[in-house]
Amino acid sequence: MDEEEIWDFDSDPDSIAFDRDRHIRYLEMMYDLIPSPYEGQEINRLTLAYFVISGLDILQALDRIDKDVVINWVLSLQAHPKNDEDMLKNGEFYGFHGSRSSQFQSNDNGTKIPNGSHMASTYCALAILKTVGFDLSLIDSELLLKSMKNLQQPNGCFMPIHTGAETDLRFVFCAAAICSMLKSWSGMDREKAKEYILSCQSYDGGFGLIPGSESHGGATYCAVASLQLMGFLEEGLLSKNASGHIINVPLLLDWLLQRQAEDGGFQGRANKPTDTCYAFWVGGILRILGADKFINKTALHGFLLTCQSEYGGFSKFPRLLPDLYHSYYGLCAFSLLKEPGLNALCVELGITDITAIGI
Repeated sequence: MDEEEIWDFDSDPDSIAFDRDRHIRYLEMMYDLIPSPYEGQEINRLTLAYFVISGLDILQALDRIDKDVVINWVLSLQAHPKNDEDMLKNGEFYGFHGSRSSQFQSNDNGTKIPNGSHMASTYCALAILKTVGFDLSLIDSELLLKSMKNLQQPNGCFMPIHTGAETDLRFVFCAAAICSMLKSWSGMDREKAKEYILSCQSYDGGFGLIPGSESHGGATYCAVASLQLMGFLEEGLLSKNASGHIINVPLLLDWLLQRQAEDGGFQGRANKPTDTCYAFWVGGILRILGADKFINKTALHGFLLTCQSEYGGFSKFPRLLPDLYHSYYGLCAFSLLKEPGLNALCVELGITDITAIGI
């Protein structure tokens, strides 16, 4: 929520520090009751829950939630076939719905009929379940992955729902993350996905959401994280001959480092203002590439503190009210900066290392 309301408080980063306790209280509040301005995001309730629960995991505060309640709620959002004959014939994706209201929709007669599940919701569902310690082998992953493979397009990209929608790098990342968490790559053709990703690298080194589009920090994260998850990025990218890489690493690195602005924050695109979330989207890519040593960490730390709310959480820009999206990625950024008291991140999965390993 990019609200207009601001307040006066001292935003000098030298006078404030990372306030872990307030961030925990902010996420606890969101866990108990989502404020009314989020009503328009109700269909994405599972994604909002991912920000809260994974955020508490970063803060080492998972004891503040009832894990059994969370598990039962998430599992209740999984799509299931009406009968065995319908399993794969109708092309439906048997992942997870974004919320209770998206599980059903009304036809012209007002009758409630099942609605399709979504790849982004499925990624968030599995990330939440993994975070709270649920054994993902208990899920019918074979059906989920087989139905997900039906969403992959001839060019290697994915559409997020079986009824059709935009296709871009976001859903390639979702597919790769889902396969990685379920420890099976039967849900996608990795070679096709790789070729699609490579077609999205722009002349300036970054990646656009689709081939030929403007380079963008979020799209570039999806591209690089997907390649990492699928095993196409080798170790020591910065020390090897550039001609041996499947992507143009020197050009990508140049584009990434240009995204850190004078105020210390990262921008998502050229000539755009800095924004809390890109400290993760861009900073995370630099971590994957082994190039985060080139970040001006002191300046980034200072910028992020100007976006830290006195009520807990983070805003998109300095002096705005906090929101869940930017709060989560602000916490991710501080984890990348190795803030004391925070769990380390598995950058390519968007969850903590402890969760990714399964400890």
